Amino acid sequence: MQFIEANGAKIPAIGLGTSELRGRTCARVVEQAMRLGYRHIDTAQVYENEREVGEGLRASRIRRDEVFVTTKIWTTHFAPNDLERSTKESLTKLRLSEVDLLLLHWPNPQVPLSETLGALAHVRQLGMARHIGVSNFTVALIDEAVAKCPEPLACDQVEYHPYLDQTKVKEACARHGMAVVAYSPIAKGRIKTDPALAAIGKNHGKTPAQVCLRWLVQQNVAAIPRTSKIERLSENIEIFDFVLSDDEMDRISGLGSASGRLTDYGFAPKWD
Repeated sequence: MQFIEANGAKIPAIGLGTSELRGRTCARVVEQAMRLGYRHIDTAQVYENEREVGEGLRASRIRRDEVFVTTKIWTTHFAPNDLERSTKESLTKLRLSEVDLLLLHWPNPQVPLSETLGALAHVRQLGMARHIGVSNFTVALIDEAVAKCPEPLACDQVEYHPYLDQTKVKEACARHGMAVVAYSPIAKGRIKTDPALAAIGKNHGKTPAQVCLRWLVQQNVAAIPRTSKIERLSENIEIFDFVLSDDEMDRISGLGSASGRLTDYGFAPKWD
């Protein structure tokens, strides 16, 4: 496993995303991922599966200090008292004394960002999170968050795949020593039929998904692909035995555009 280092955090480059995973399936997939070598698990309050993620972690019998666990605070809990309370609830569900990374899931203009960040920093100071960060923040919001947060921010977790150009967000994070963590890194499966990715994959004996994940990791971006299929878990982590050439990296980057977002979130901020 490779790691992305950012403001003191050491984030495993490939992790398991757990959005839409529920119940026994979620616990089983998390347990199997850990047994296959994953050491980075991503969940969130709004996924309603923190309890099952915790069950999977315990069932794997992997030592706690070997696992990087991320959860995210939902926007309705951004008021300072609510943020601390909801973090405690997440830890109770996960049955952990702390998470490795605690993120604000989305910007919430209804609560002053300075208040939310102050509460997030306080939670870290109380020992409930080893590192803190944000998710779905634009360039302008990243700059504002860094200026207003009393503690260093480790990352911005955003949608990122070959069809979405996130150059500006990457540059903003780099300026502040932050990592980029990519969700939906294989574009919700759309990349499976992409002829350019298939051709590059053929050169390396790899699938389009593996090419896509390798492209992200070579940019020093962590990726958290979600899958409920055990066979995909092995595929997604087997990307550290080949290297894409500069030309291949450029060809993949050329697939992207600023308008390549796959999901219309409705309440999303205006993206830079």
